[in-house]
Amino acid sequence: MTRSLPLLVLFIALLCSACAKKPESTAAQAPPAAPTPAADQSVSEFKIGELTAIALKDGGLQVPNDGKTFGVGQSTEAVAKLLQAAGLPTNELALSIQPLYVKAGDKALLFDTGAGQTMGAGAGRLGASMRQAGIDPASITDIFISHSHGDHVGGLVDASGAPVFANATVHMSAPEWNFVKGMDDKSAMNFGITQRAALIAAVTPKIDAFAPGSDIVPGTVKAVEIKGHTPGHSGYLITSGADSLLYIGDTAHHSIVSVQEPDWTVVFDSDAPTAQASRKEVIAQSAATGQRIYAVHFPFPGLGKFAKQGEGYVWVPEK
Repeated sequence: MTRSLPLLVLFIALLCSACAKKPESTAAQAPPAAPTPAADQSVSEFKIGELTAIALKDGGLQVPNDGKTFGVGQSTEAVAKLLQAAGLPTNELALSIQPLYVKAGDKALLFDTGAGQTMGAGAGRLGASMRQAGIDPASITDIFISHSHGDHVGGLVDASGAPVFANATVHMSAPEWNFVKGMDDKSAMNFGITQRAALIAAVTPKIDAFAPGSDIVPGTVKAVEIKGHTPGHSGYLITSGADSLLYIGDTAHHSIVSVQEPDWTVVFDSDAPTAQASRKEVIAQSAATGQRIYAVHFPFPGLGKFAKQGEGYVWVPEK
């Protein structure tokens, strides 16, 4: 089931102005949330085993609780109940956007590229975050794209359509790349891609269109096929020694609603029933194994774990 909703129009309507402040999470039933970062925090460094990783803030979205985006078909009261229990505003849902940088030996890895020029002033700040972190775009050797929505691929090209990461190989699953190449301008706009021709021209000489589930950087980065969001949506398992981090892309968007009600329909999922099944599987398996998670749309820096609570699950941000 493919949805024809113009996603770009929806994305732009939802963009926050100047990455609006995020309220503190004080869930009464869930494990305590990490302190809310300062509104201007855009860089957060951590370790994956021996690897240095940095969460890079690109911006954010504010999504109305109107039954049209999250919990489609559910009452706004049902969504509001979850938000209220977590100490969050009940009239909207806040989503962050934070690509991930990892330094692995002589490789500099970037997972997704943010919105670039596609979504207005509320996003497209990856370049500023990289400068703050002391990362030169020319130093990036490998880019791993989870999927082709504008807030994940928009940062591949600048306002003129030129490649931002001139020396990087772009890794994207073959089904997703074929899907991108098959878009016309209208369908690309529906996915938030405003520079379709420029993006394809920039990526084509550098593309590694991998088979789903491929071991891309042996011992360090393995693709994880997570079906339903887009035709070739991929997560990435990043490993160093006995430690690992699962980058989940858009498997889950909201740290409360997506985790506590994974069966609720999200308008951004191209195949909602499949995406819901994938979401439940990733959450349940990760909770069972204690897998550390990087969630690109959860509250910055998007680092934590899923945990079993009663008959369901909750998000536990890393302190």
